[in-house]
Amino acid sequence: MKIAAFVPVKLKNERTPGKNTKRFDDGTALITCFLRTLVHVPEIDELYVFCSDEAIKNYLIPGVKFLKRPEFLDTNQATPQDIIEAFMKQIEADVYLVCHCTSPFVKAERISECIGKVCKEGYDSAFTAEKIQRLMWYNGEPLNFDAANVPRTQELPAYFNEVSAAYVFKKETFLSLHRRIGLKPYICEVSGIECIDIDYPEDFEIANAIYMHLICK
Repeated sequence: MKIAAFVPVKLKNERTPGKNTKRFDDGTALITCFLRTLVHVPEIDELYVFCSDEAIKNYLIPGVKFLKRPEFLDTNQATPQDIIEAFMKQIEADVYLVCHCTSPFVKAERISECIGKVCKEGYDSAFTAEKIQRLMWYNGEPLNFDAANVPRTQELPAYFNEVSAAYVFKKETFLSLHRRIGLKPYICEVSGIECIDIDYPEDFEIANAIYMHLICK
């Protein structure tokens, strides 16, 4: 069973310009930091960075291949499904992983766990997610509790917020459903700093502080 993983990257981002190659204070780029985790996932047979700009090669490490993608995948009109489909047309595999470097602190063991659930335990897909049990409001009304009888948070229903470090799926799952999460997914729970997801400049500043603390310990 061949397992292929890829990190989709575009070098121009609207919300946080250049975030994928933005450097922490020690000079390490975000994408490089994440690739250092992925190369330690033993189940992965082939690992790619899927990018339209060959300048990304400057940030790769041994064990990672560059795969050029069409420039139209960098536009706002391109969907995650379009990107996955384009990769699958170029690289043949039985199981695919889509990994996003904007969640740089997810451990390699979590990704291995996702792969194992899909390859060995009958799940058609798996993904990393943060478990949320909080008092939620929507449009001025309590969403998941009775305001007149407020429960303990541990008694609230659990919701799961996707953490984009890893989406694992079988080839046939995507081909039949045209999506990265199938009908029988395994949710791999992550917590703490593993839940960090970089969307905005302030998110990167938080990630930088955590990263620098970790390497200076």
